[in-house]
Amino acid sequence: MTPRLFPALILVAAFTGPAFAQTAPHQHDHPTTASSGADINVPAAAKDAVATVDRFSAALSSGDLAKAGKELDPNVLILESGGAERSAAEYLGGHARSDAEFLKTAHQQLRRRTAHASGDFAWVASESELHLQKDGKPVTVLSTETMLLQRSGSAWKIVHIHWSSRKRDPSSAH
Repeated sequence: MTPRLFPALILVAAFTGPAFAQTAPHQHDHPTTASSGADINVPAAAKDAVATVDRFSAALSSGDLAKAGKELDPNVLILESGGAERSAAEYLGGHARSDAEFLKTAHQQLRRRTAHASGDFAWVASESELHLQKDGKPVTVLSTETMLLQRSGSAWKIVHIHWSSRKRDPSSAH
């Protein structure tokens, strides 16, 4: 089954080989560094939802799947590369491991983020670059991520994730 947030990962899967045939580099905002030119538009009402996304991403990037799972709704729907995982248990018991391994080898740079919260729902959309080495050569993967969150009591839970990524053309400026 293919991951959620990186539908355009077919290019990445082909590029990175069999280990990534079903996994895409999540832009999962792991040790993400916002570049000085990052375009961030997060209103105060969405800051707690964004913090949830950041905790999930940091936990996933560090390989702490139990901690990452605490940010997910049990019935989360994750879409990536044309595939779907329909629960936190399904994702954490399978694809999350390969996502965590991939993220350990990549440096993620947040380029753009926007968010909105209204009532008990919020969304967070992020665009990042992931920098890594493949066969000793530098590679940049452009990644997009959308997360939908629902407030559960006083906490936000991720109820939907969509990931998409593609290898950056070395000749392009962006």
